[in-house]
Amino acid sequence: MGIFDSIKGEAQRNFIARADSAKGEIVYKYPEKNVRMKTQLTVDADEVALFVKDGKVEGKLGPGRHTLDTNNIPFLSRLLEGFTGGNMFMAEIFFVSNREHTGVKFGGPIGDVRDPETGLGIGTMVYGDFSIRVTEPEKLVVGLVGMGRASNEEFLGWFKGQVLKVTRDRTAELLVKKKWPLLDVTSGAYVEEMEQEILAGLKPHVDSYGLTIVRMGNFVVSIKPEDEITLKKLSKDVAYSRLAGGFQQYAQGQAMLGASEGMAKGGGGSDGAMQGMGMGMGFGMAQMFANQQNQQQQQQRPAEPAQAAAPADTRSPAQRLKEIKELKDAGVLSDEEYNAKRAELMKLL
Repeated sequence: MGIFDSIKGEAQRNFIARADSAKGEIVYKYPEKNVRMKTQLTVDADEVALFVKDGKVEGKLGPGRHTLDTNNIPFLSRLLEGFTGGNMFMAEIFFVSNREHTGVKFGGPIGDVRDPETGLGIGTMVYGDFSIRVTEPEKLVVGLVGMGRASNEEFLGWFKGQVLKVTRDRTAELLVKKKWPLLDVTSGAYVEEMEQEILAGLKPHVDSYGLTIVRMGNFVVSIKPEDEITLKKLSKDVAYSRLAGGFQQYAQGQAMLGASEGMAKGGGGSDGAMQGMGMGMGFGMAQMFANQQNQQQQQQRPAEPAQAAAPADTRSPAQRLKEIKELKDAGVLSDEEYNAKRAELMKLL
């Protein structure tokens, strides 16, 4: 290292400010802990500088240029290191931005959500962004130091996880309580309601860190294309079954429709055979559903009074023997049936 580099390094140690590369960060931690007395500290208009020692905020400085001296900044006396003869103090210095930071992106899987309309569990994803503002820098810094997340990247990674967790819980809760069809949710029909619900759910999580989620944007709940096709098909079937008066009636109509299509196509050979089979299956399903419907209707009807018993047979055994002989001769009764009946009548003679 040359003499000019040494001079430059010493000059930098006499001036402290947020690094240019960190202007967009919510929290910036100055890399040095040992600070000389009389050092010039510059705080931008949209931030505050906090001095932390042993996890406790000892003091803060607002916007402007400050000379770090115990004569004009009394709390620095609590940070002095005695072995330096009062020429240095030790502290972690955090620059915390208090302006609104927009466009913080988040996203990830919500997990399986049950669609109230079809009962299917569908895997869902959520994407969007939010804006954040620090309202109490002291709470934020103490919380970050306590969690070991002093860098801006670590802090935002943790915070995005909190947003995703609340979004997952509130989305599932809304679908159950409001009975919103999942297709309506993914279409964006309930974006405003969901955003307000998620913001309310995030509040208790972020208040303890001195943060406020100002607003959310570009909020999208999505599902896989193949799941969307499945849901649309099932939703259509559910809607049609309601119009038809129930699933059995709808299924009966679908079976009849399939049978009609088979008859319209006709054809010979193997294709014709398959179409004939399909037509037969269609009629069979239709008949099955019709029989089930008739059975249900009969069970619901009041019992009808029993019919009067048929009058007793007053013919003599001889007359009945003659009648069965005529039925045998006419081929109505077989020899076996005739002999059985004749034996019964002979016992009566």
